[in-house]
Amino acid sequence: MSVIAFALRLPAPSARAVALALLAFTLALPGAARAEEVTAATAAPVKPVAAPKAMIELFTSQGCSSCPPADQLMGELAARSDVIALTLAVDYWDYLGWKDTLAKHGHSLRQKAYAHMRGDGKMFTPQAVINGRAMAIGSDRAALERALAASSAPPVPVSVESAAGTVKVRIGALPGATKGEVWLCPVASRMDVEIGRGENEGAKVTYHNVVRGWVRLGSWEGTETSFETRLHRQPGDAVDAVVVFVQSGSSTEPGTILGATLQPLD
Repeated sequence: MSVIAFALRLPAPSARAVALALLAFTLALPGAARAEEVTAATAAPVKPVAAPKAMIELFTSQGCSSCPPADQLMGELAARSDVIALTLAVDYWDYLGWKDTLAKHGHSLRQKAYAHMRGDGKMFTPQAVINGRAMAIGSDRAALERALAASSAPPVPVSVESAAGTVKVRIGALPGATKGEVWLCPVASRMDVEIGRGENEGAKVTYHNVVRGWVRLGSWEGTETSFETRLHRQPGDAVDAVVVFVQSGSSTEPGTILGATLQPLD
């Protein structure tokens, strides 16, 4: 499959469609997929990323033969101390014969919303979005390095503390800043998947910082704000860290990443 074989030029998603998709997995983590397909690998201890230069979202699919090199590259980026690299598996390739075991329809809608906000309508896998703005082919190391070099570090301080299932979040102030939303994503720092059918049949792919759920903590209006939430982890979900970020705009019209942090869970 060509890396740009699937470049959808679709109308903007309705606010209702995106909101419903996000609601379907907000505050809920998926159960484990079939044991022969997905395993939580023994990962190295998660290292916090307190003040990243960039947050990268990789839109990927187990059904796309162009994606494994990008998934591997995300592993390298995830090991950096100045980058938060997230894996967002999409579901629009499932019709090819293999249902992605990590995919969420909300990720497909988020990718579509980004395409609408950029104005280019481009949706493909593997696609990387950097700080909510720049876009690159997810396996193109040079393009990603250029985008990172051109990125300005998100200016809003974000801190997270977790203990006994409770996560406390503090968002710093930035006078005159654009209003935005605060999101918490439970992530699995590493998951190994054995793919049984489709273009990657027989492959075992390692995914890094896999987004396993979404929690909208609330809005942010430029002033210091605090949130507290309970995180209900399920057996087999492999969640061992959280990413909290502030983003301008809304879930239907996502803008610039204003602040982000990745912190391991106790």
